[in-house]
Amino acid sequence: MLKQKSVWMHIGAGSFHRAHQAWYLHRLIQQGDDSWSIALGNIRNDANALLDNLTKQNGEYTLETVSPEGERHYEKITSVRKVLHWDENLSQLVEQGCDKATRVIAFTVTEAGYYLTPQHELDAEQPDIKADLTGRMSTIYGALTQILRARLAAHGEPVTLLNCDNLRHNGERFRHGFLSFLQLKGETELYQWVKENTRSPNTMVDRITPRPTPDVAERVKQQTGWDDKAPIMGEAFIQWVIEDDFINGRPALENVDVEMVESVLPWEEAKIRILNASHSCIAWAGTLIGLSFI
Repeated sequence: MLKQKSVWMHIGAGSFHRAHQAWYLHRLIQQGDDSWSIALGNIRNDANALLDNLTKQNGEYTLETVSPEGERHYEKITSVRKVLHWDENLSQLVEQGCDKATRVIAFTVTEAGYYLTPQHELDAEQPDIKADLTGRMSTIYGALTQILRARLAAHGEPVTLLNCDNLRHNGERFRHGFLSFLQLKGETELYQWVKENTRSPNTMVDRITPRPTPDVAERVKQQTGWDDKAPIMGEAFIQWVIEDDFINGRPALENVDVEMVESVLPWEEAKIRILNASHSCIAWAGTLIGLSFI
């Protein structure tokens, strides 16, 4: 692994990233490996208050972990070392993406954020996609076009584009959507550079992370004494499986129980057939007795 300080730039400041990927990087730091840290930003302005609060807390926040037995554990997460503030030009995201120290650009934008048809093709009729084809940056495709165009102009160092969303074959489907977007936009040079100088491993991510309610902050303050303005909560179970196909170095994630594999397909199949199927059965049974929520 690379010894110099490296940056994992993450797009998507929601609860899932902060309870999942950031937690794994935090564990590495706790083990004494501080060679990687996170720079965290957002494509849209709906996380500005959160990013402001994280800035005031030097990127630190509390994770409340809840076990099936209802036991709660509190841990301060320290892997977010830089907060990237939003503006219409995504200036700080572009600047960080151009930095040679940025070797991974990861993202959690939810399944809908990839604008794919049921046939897994880019839906070019979506208003956001149409807008980004004319120069806006409201989707992951528009944002990455701006970031990677600037990176290519600056030095052209390779970078891994890592999907961390709950989407089957996520790396492949994101990559196909992104390359389709670049073709539609007429970005011939960038299209070729992305094909040759980026990788998009498939991943399988899992951890239930509800949107934090005000009582989370109340419990954190009661248990830790810290008036945390950006706490989150998650279930005790966590899993991350990644195809080991990085183009410019990566953190030693295998040291914190991330499963680095040749193909995530067996894990995806198990999740879809066993976990998702059981969730559906519980939901259907609940519906029959009049319940509205799982």
